[in-house]
Amino acid sequence: MNIIIINGPNLNMLGKREPSIYGNQPFDEYLEVLTNRYPDVSISYYQSNIEGELINIIQETGFLSDGIVLNAGAYTHTSIAIADAIRSIKCPVVEVHISNTHKREEFRHHSYLTPVCQGVIAGFGMDSYRLAIEALLERQKLSEAVL
Repeated sequence: MNIIIINGPNLNMLGKREPSIYGNQPFDEYLEVLTNRYPDVSISYYQSNIEGELINIIQETGFLSDGIVLNAGAYTHTSIAIADAIRSIKCPVVEVHISNTHKREEFRHHSYLTPVCQGVIAGFGMDSYRLAIEALLERQKLSEAVL
C-alpha cells in the first residue's frame, strides 16, 4: 500500500511552533516512527507552505497512491481550490489536525475540506497521523474483502 502524508503551511515548524498546541517533536522524527511501525506500507511525505504546490501534489499523487493523509493547516479553513483538487482525484483522503480545531478560534471550526474527504481525525496530537493511516489500512482491507 502506498500512502502519502501531505502537510501544509507552517507544519514545517513542528517541534518549534507553539509547543503547547503542537508539541515538541519535529515531523521528520515522527515520520520515522510511522515508517518503522508500518514496514509493509510505503509512506512518502510532502510539505509546502504554498497552496498551489499542495494542489499540484494532490493531483500528481491522487491517482497513484492508495490514500492521502492531509493536514492542510490554515488552508483547511480557506481553500476551495484544495477541496476541488481532492474532488478531482480517485484515492481517499483523510483530513488530519494535530489540535482539536473545535476547541480553538471560531474561524478554525469550519473546513472546506471535510465534505470531500473520507473522514477527519483531529485533536490527538501527532498520533492523528497514525490514526489516519490505520483508517486507510482498514478501508483497504474492507475493499479487498469485497473483491
